[in-house]
Amino acid sequence: MEQKHTHINKSILSNGIRIVTEKIPHVRSVSFGIWLEVGSRNENSTNNGVSHFIEHMLFKGTKKRSAFQIAESIENVGGHLNAFTSKDLTCYYAHILDEHLPLAIDVLADILQESLFNESEIKKEQEVVLEEIRASEEVPEERIHDYFFADLFRPHPLGFPTLGTEQTVKSFDQNMLLEYFHKNYTGNRIVIAAAGNLHHPEICDLIEKKFSALVKAPKLPMAKPLKSQQIKQKYIEDSLQAHVCLGTTTIEYSNKMKYPLLVLNTLLGGGMSSRLFQKVREKHGLCYNIYSYLEFFVDSGVFCIYTGTEQGKVAKSLELIIKELDNLKENSILDEELERTKSQLKGNLLLSLESTSNRMNRLAKMEIYMKKNISLDDISKGLNNVTAQEIQLQAKKLFDFERLVQSILLPVN
Repeated sequence: MEQKHTHINKSILSNGIRIVTEKIPHVRSVSFGIWLEVGSRNENSTNNGVSHFIEHMLFKGTKKRSAFQIAESIENVGGHLNAFTSKDLTCYYAHILDEHLPLAIDVLADILQESLFNESEIKKEQEVVLEEIRASEEVPEERIHDYFFADLFRPHPLGFPTLGTEQTVKSFDQNMLLEYFHKNYTGNRIVIAAAGNLHHPEICDLIEKKFSALVKAPKLPMAKPLKSQQIKQKYIEDSLQAHVCLGTTTIEYSNKMKYPLLVLNTLLGGGMSSRLFQKVREKHGLCYNIYSYLEFFVDSGVFCIYTGTEQGKVAKSLELIIKELDNLKENSILDEELERTKSQLKGNLLLSLESTSNRMNRLAKMEIYMKKNISLDDISKGLNNVTAQEIQLQAKKLFDFERLVQSILLPVN
């Protein structure tokens, strides 16, 4: 399964910055990302949303570039510059032609080290983020996942919304932002990943010159979340239909039992051929959308089933979902379904790696969560070795009804 003609390298600078690259000589582009091990899980109830807000502020001007100049610097050469914040990571990235890679490194180094955090820009960006929060609150399918994470992890900050709340965002000021920024944006919390037509030594030289001012600092302790306990929560809000999340906490990213879980998740709710899609939608016509997903962190994970349906069909939909979970706990899956699911997973992985951006993301996450690169051959071997007995064992552990969290958003009527 391993793809040929690529080469992966890793270096560590004196200030703790880790650099991982994959040389892909047959492309003309490079995807370059700066990943920080900081997200909403590093926050508290009074500064929730600050990681995401700082991500916005780093595009609002530096000592030598205005916000417009930051945007046009990459777009003028046909590239793409953006960022995102998640529960435990923040990433600033560019996709650019290989000849313009030094420019991308210069721009990203500039915003990471020389951003101004002007008070006037903070006030403007507060309004922008408040509108972003309000927009997300108008999408019930997004709201229910926020509610689910809050129910699953409360009071741990993994349950906090990444955007924060209107109350917390309105409270942000320059001193608080700068204090959080300097505490968390340190060299040893940074992984720089790049994939494309590149040369590792040249990238390391550029990064060392541009990022040498970043200091190495002790990592701040993180509280490990507890295992979920059974909760059933209903939220009555404006919505045209009901939205349901059912799930539980699970293992961390680096756990070897991740492979049986990936197979289990895919056969249960990973696509139109999955058991839940076929039974709940195709056979009984109870919903338009139903799926399951896994999300892994450094010390925990999440398994969730989502469906959206009419309010009067919620009970029947949940009944069918629970029956399918019981079926997986009580009965071993057939070899044919097992092999088809493995093939689906391996095919999805290989297709995703046609993108340099996806390759860059994979490099970074492997370094952050595993501290090493796992080859495609090893991943393929891990999937191929999954047995029906392992899947049944994981189903029994995962679908413990005393630990399942159920969050339902119902229409006002």
